[in-house]
Amino acid sequence: MKAMILAAGLGTRLLPYTLKRPKPLFPILNRPLLHLTISRIKQAGAQEIIINAHHLRSQIKEALLPEANITLQEEEEILGTGGGLRLALSHLGSDPVLVVNGDIYHSIDYNDVYSSHCASGTDVTLVLHDYPRFNDVRVDDTLKITGFGKPGGSERKQERTLAFTGIHVINPEVLHTIPQDTQYCIIDCYRKLLQKGNLIGSYMARNHFWTDMGTPTDYLQLHADLLAHKVPVYGELAETAAAAPFIGLENASVSRDARLLDWVCIGKGATIEAGTTLQRTVVWDDAVVPAGSTIVDGIVTL
Repeated sequence: MKAMILAAGLGTRLLPYTLKRPKPLFPILNRPLLHLTISRIKQAGAQEIIINAHHLRSQIKEALLPEANITLQEEEEILGTGGGLRLALSHLGSDPVLVVNGDIYHSIDYNDVYSSHCASGTDVTLVLHDYPRFNDVRVDDTLKITGFGKPGGSERKQERTLAFTGIHVINPEVLHTIPQDTQYCIIDCYRKLLQKGNLIGSYMARNHFWTDMGTPTDYLQLHADLLAHKVPVYGELAETAAAAPFIGLENASVSRDARLLDWVCIGKGATIEAGTTLQRTVVWDDAVVPAGSTIVDGIVTL
């Protein structure tokens, strides 16, 4: 199995934090999300992983070294999800490819998704779930995908909507329909497949955890849930999470009179100066919290 991680986005909803670091490298309990994603995909049996990068791509390149069996596709111009996949065609081969957004944390079983696609006979399988905030994939009562966008008129009675998780399996030949070297959304490719009468398969995720890192609130809530042991903690995060609610004290300089409340995650080499109060806050590696600061529900990057 080959896999591709889509990591080229600008992360505009996470500004100004994404001016310093691309979203896939945001630390989760002090480990870059991209490393966690790679680890889970490898555990699922992927022999080769392609990662595309555009925004602050030099950081992603540095973070990947010396990872084996990983191809970094650097994109000078933003190509979108479809354009990035089209550019990667020469690396993808002919077998179905697992495609994963680089900004999600979840408990969905990649092996089960991949096996389901291979047994379905469809060119594409989208992993869906019921997530009202993002529900915009139309399905009928058999979960057959019928369109994208909210239903209207007569469609409303016949269809329901589910959310796309950002996980899909694609037969690479369908990507030839995407124009080369052009910004293109993969959903537009799927719309055209439906218009031609092609079936797009669906895999319904149930009894799982999923979040994207779309906003600062989402990012902080993921930390809160991990440290409260409300959501699955994978691999190398398990030992870190066991130290909850205050993470990273042993690798940072924390003043004796600093007040840490609820939960706090402090990165390696960070400095927490005298008289500070931190509550429900993530401090990145090497950041400095100035003396006397009070930060609640914050992300400290500098």
